[in-house]
Amino acid sequence: MSTNKSFSSETSERYSRALFEVANESNELDIIENGIRSFQSLLDSSIEIKNFIQNPTQSINTQINFINLITEKLGFSKNLKNFFLLLIEKRRIFFVKKISESFLKLCSKKRGEVKASLISSKELSSDELNEISKDLSQSMGSKIIFDYKVDKELIGGFKLQVGSFMVDSSIKNRLKKYEQSMLEN
Repeated sequence: MSTNKSFSSETSERYSRALFEVANESNELDIIENGIRSFQSLLDSSIEIKNFIQNPTQSINTQINFINLITEKLGFSKNLKNFFLLLIEKRRIFFVKKISESFLKLCSKKRGEVKASLISSKELSSDELNEISKDLSQSMGSKIIFDYKVDKELIGGFKLQVGSFMVDSSIKNRLKKYEQSMLEN
């Protein structure tokens, strides 16, 4: 059985697993996770920094100097600094976004958290979201973390996806089902 993973996905997963193992063995998982989140925020907040990091024409020395400066300013652990330096040395630093995302998924999985997508037709309050999360967490036996969006085109109802499990109680979906059944008859 073969999978169609791209080189970048496979490479990113390998590097993120390696960082995860180092962080776990050195009892720095939380520290490195926070460092990764800070680094991601930095990349997301500045297109110039993102372009600099992902530019393969930058010299290794220039990138090393930059990472040394960033790790010092943001107070990253020695292991995280060394990891970034390894990515530069191996010319894999341009995968850093994918590696970070994969690493954060591993951390989330270790804590027993499950990502879920919730799309509703109207804005839900934080209390309502917390209540839904609490109820789902109890029924599934895992902590549910929502990626929440509002979609006015749903007319009413919601869509919930947890892994491969999907619940679509939106009026838009019901109308589509009625239309399909009318066309079939």
